[in-house]
Amino acid sequence: MTTFDPARRKLLGRALAFGALTMLTGCNFDDLQHPDLADKFLRLMSGWNNEVQAALFNPHTLAPTFKASEITRPPRFNAFYDITRAPQVDLAKWRLELGGLIGDKRAWRIDQLRALPQESQITRLICVEGWRVIGQWSGVPLRHFLRAVGADTRARYVAFKCADGYYTSIDMESALHPQTILALDFLGAPLTAPFGAPVRLRVPTKLGFKNPKSIMAMEVTNRWTGGYWEKQGYNWFSGS
Repeated sequence: MTTFDPARRKLLGRALAFGALTMLTGCNFDDLQHPDLADKFLRLMSGWNNEVQAALFNPHTLAPTFKASEITRPPRFNAFYDITRAPQVDLAKWRLELGGLIGDKRAWRIDQLRALPQESQITRLICVEGWRVIGQWSGVPLRHFLRAVGADTRARYVAFKCADGYYTSIDMESALHPQTILALDFLGAPLTAPFGAPVRLRVPTKLGFKNPKSIMAMEVTNRWTGGYWEKQGYNWFSGS
């Protein structure tokens, strides 16, 4: 069982800023006693990183895939709360709400998603904290779903809101990547609460925190909405 530690994450972010700042001419230790300076510099560097990563991203390059024998067992739980607090979503009442630049905004039921063509992948999830696991996910390619609902794929972002209050957004090129899926199954069975039931985003070209779980709403937009961890200083693009 693994949980995100917000304090540890913030410390890590400031440590990275601290290391970068110490290389700048004119900076001294006394200057770095002011966390606002580190935070400001970190935001500038994060914005620069976003631009560089987006420029280097190739929508046709696939993330590595693995054999079934390489799957990590037991699977590793990962969230910003304890596993006992994973949201229990009532499938009978659950609906995927749609908004923004989408032609058909009618909400989707889980059986409707399962009726669409499904794809399976064995890929690696990499956490920003440094650990990694290999798992098998199956679901609807997001690019197919976006086209099915008449989404404007010329828009810049796809944003997600989750049952646990988590939220994030990804760039449209990553949303249209052939390996990006709305995952419904994990390890050959329907998703359970700790792993994102009833549907989660699986983006193997991005870090783990860009793979939101227990999705309740999706929006296509040209408005940058950031994300839960991004608001605390983490790089938004966070992908290859």
